[in-house]
Amino acid sequence: MSQVIEELVSFFSSPQNIVITMHRDPDADALGSSLGWASYLKKRGHEVTVISPTEYAANLSWLPGIADVLIYEKAGDQRICKTKMDQASLICCLDFSVLSRLKDLGKVVQEAKADKLMIDHHLEPEYFARWMIWDTNAAATAQLVYRVIRQLEPQHSVTDLIDAPMAECLYAGIMTDTGSFRHANVTPEVHLTVADLMLTGFDTARVHRLIYDNAPLSRLQFLGYVLSQKLIVIPEFRTAYMVLTDAELIRFNSSAGETEGIVNYGLQVENVVMSALFIERKGEIKISFRSVGDFSVRDLASSHFSGGGHKNASGGRSDSSVKETVDKFLSVLPAYRESLLSVD
Repeated sequence: MSQVIEELVSFFSSPQNIVITMHRDPDADALGSSLGWASYLKKRGHEVTVISPTEYAANLSWLPGIADVLIYEKAGDQRICKTKMDQASLICCLDFSVLSRLKDLGKVVQEAKADKLMIDHHLEPEYFARWMIWDTNAAATAQLVYRVIRQLEPQHSVTDLIDAPMAECLYAGIMTDTGSFRHANVTPEVHLTVADLMLTGFDTARVHRLIYDNAPLSRLQFLGYVLSQKLIVIPEFRTAYMVLTDAELIRFNSSAGETEGIVNYGLQVENVVMSALFIERKGEIKISFRSVGDFSVRDLASSHFSGGGHKNASGGRSDSSVKETVDKFLSVLPAYRESLLSVD
């Protein structure tokens, strides 16, 4: 047993007041790992509050326990969130490794007196937490949460520790962060973890359907518009990109999370190695990058767009205009031409 696990076993031996938080614009791994971890801690007698910095996508609203999640950016929740942070003896930071990923909540976490526990799989972490369970080889933070639960109580069976609702949350995180188990981050441990979760009897097909096949008609119409009108391919750089303005999001009544996954469609174009999606929302440009093979979009994102993430899936942000941001992206492509062309 590692020293961190030993210390956590001792810490959790008495009831604690715990806050769990995740990165802004949380995806299924951020929410699923947080809700699964919260459920486990509650079963062990701790007082637990889950706080998201921002709203989450509608297709995640079915996750067990999500009705109790506080949203920091909501005026009505902000005061409660700060009080919970002040009262906490532990703040668990899941699926992010730098406090800037929390938007305005980051400063609150930084200034909180509570001990911090980081559980994450992203590169280049800040060392702000007392305890770090950090593994970049893990496919998802939900996979790490499962691993931690098993390490905390190795004497118990999977079904003694994890019930079906918890398993649904953790499975949702693993399934989405592996691209439904088709990405290169899928390892034997991933499949063994999922096999253990399935012992609880939850319906894997239902989880997939609720996340991927549960969109309103407007979302499909919006996707059709993006692919037919906004997808641009640059063959000489093996790159595809899409730009969505605030006006277009309003026109299609696109809510938070409805653009999730659109960037991946660029990689379906023959010979494309990198896909980028630029989204203008509330005066800020959010950028999603995806790639295949050995081309690292993390390096591009961190070097030019204050971003980071994984080698083949990263994000960035820009305070410049849409045109300035896209022009900058296009201007740096020649520097990556050789790397893009060399991918098999």
